Amino acid sequence: MEHQPQVTVITPPGRLNMPDWREVWRAREVAVRLAQRDIIVRYRQTILGFTWVLLQPLVSAGVFTIVFSYIAGLSTGPTPAFLFTLVGMLAWNLFNGALGRSSSSMVSNQSLVQKVFFPRLLVPVSSLASVLLDFAVGLVLAIVLIFVFGIVPGWGVLLLPVWALLIGILGTGFGLTAAAYLVKYRDVGYVLPWALQVLLYASPVAYSVSEVPEGIRWLFDINPVTWFLEIMRWSLLGTAQPPVWQIVALIIAAPLVFLLGTIVFQKNEREFADYI
Repeated sequence: MEHQPQVTVITPPGRLNMPDWREVWRAREVAVRLAQRDIIVRYRQTILGFTWVLLQPLVSAGVFTIVFSYIAGLSTGPTPAFLFTLVGMLAWNLFNGALGRSSSSMVSNQSLVQKVFFPRLLVPVSSLASVLLDFAVGLVLAIVLIFVFGIVPGWGVLLLPVWALLIGILGTGFGLTAAAYLVKYRDVGYVLPWALQVLLYASPVAYSVSEVPEGIRWLFDINPVTWFLEIMRWSLLGTAQPPVWQIVALIIAAPLVFLLGTIVFQKNEREFADYI
């Protein structure tokens, strides 16, 4: 029987320019290897190893507790201030890590992007694995302290993996957009950390939303960071359940932001090798 040559038809991208998900799935081993490399490089040749993951939220929570609870006198309700802030820092670090590492992934892997062909989307997406691992390590510490303080979480704790995944997806979605433009404009690398620092202090990480004056509370209510901070505390600490609209908004916003970030990333992907 005569052998029929394989024919590959190359078509122009559509309006949305979505990635070829079958091609992405076939190259999934690349994402696994990139994730493994990120985790190994992050902790290789470090004296304290995973201890760094614990020290960061602990020290930050301690400083924030002193500043906002003891000096500024802002209340965290019936929940101990340190534990309230620690859970907030874990949620924030998950979002901040997903955004920060995915946004810089293309520049930090420029030699790989220039030499090897594979779906470039896998580079920023694979960085989420190490961020989730950091979160899991910090979460173990938070659970120990929750039992030490005698707090009994409600049934919402069962949804904790869902919230963690949504926070990671939300941060990665923003990171995809930032990664696409960081390749072209290195100013993004300077603006993004500053913007995240401002957002950190503009979000109720170390104080309750009830402490915010009524006149400006709407600014906090529409802040997506507020949504996942309140949801995370409700799941872990048994605080008051956030409004249903915020829960629904997070569930919708996370995949939507990821989808929009993917579209922006794909739109700029063909020019990455030229600028890098």
